[in-house]
Amino acid sequence: MAPGPDQQDGGRGDPAAVTVTHGEDYVATVELRRPPDNYFDRALIRALADAYQALDADPGCRAIVLCSEGKHFCAGANLTGDSLDGGPGSLYREAIRLFEAGTPVVAAVQGAAVGGGLGLACSADFRVGCPQARFAANFARLGFHHGFGLTVTLPAIVGPQHSLELLYTGRRIGGDEAARIGLCDRLVPADQVRDAAHLLAAEIAGSGPLAVRSIRDTMRGDLVGQVRAATDREAAEQNRLRETADFREGVAAMAQRRPPRFEGK
Repeated sequence: MAPGPDQQDGGRGDPAAVTVTHGEDYVATVELRRPPDNYFDRALIRALADAYQALDADPGCRAIVLCSEGKHFCAGANLTGDSLDGGPGSLYREAIRLFEAGTPVVAAVQGAAVGGGLGLACSADFRVGCPQARFAANFARLGFHHGFGLTVTLPAIVGPQHSLELLYTGRRIGGDEAARIGLCDRLVPADQVRDAAHLLAAEIAGSGPLAVRSIRDTMRGDLVGQVRAATDREAAEQNRLRETADFREGVAAMAQRRPPRFEGK
């Protein structure tokens, strides 16, 4: 298999996959640029965290719109490549940096936010979607354990029962259902997703920046510590399940677009 970008660049971030555009309304747009699916690896998450860190220090940025080029917001990690080389723990160390950022983030979700892509969407403060958007915590359908801090973020957003159903079944839900259970904060036509996300970010940016950050810190509490503990557990379980026949079957079934035949081994 060809090396992923994280191996090609010696472990550095992949800035070509993340662009930052500054607006005059104190809103910065951070765009993932690996269309059409925007699969991530450690290099992309590191580049995204670097962008957040730089914007935290920029007085001209008070809110961020996280969006993606192409058909899908993020279809997760490419399990047929080398995106998990080094283990999920190394990936999640970069993901924790997203939660450490101090600037509010509004995710503009078109197409699929699946697996780790759902985790990325849930790392944002808000999600704006459309009826055609699709959300799935499809890990169990791969014979795998969920990750990217969804242990903490998903119940906080949709509640424990909806979280358990989504995690146990791995089923996909559309934008309408996502809005009903609170996974989408605003639902708009597909061609208005990015504009609506920008409008919400601009509303946030119009408030006192010191007050917003202070309120955000209070409301988030020890979110970073919780995500750090959760990803340690998630990574350990993912490492264990990666060695099972069920995981190999789950990945093969996904690649072949057929139902998996799990044997509990």
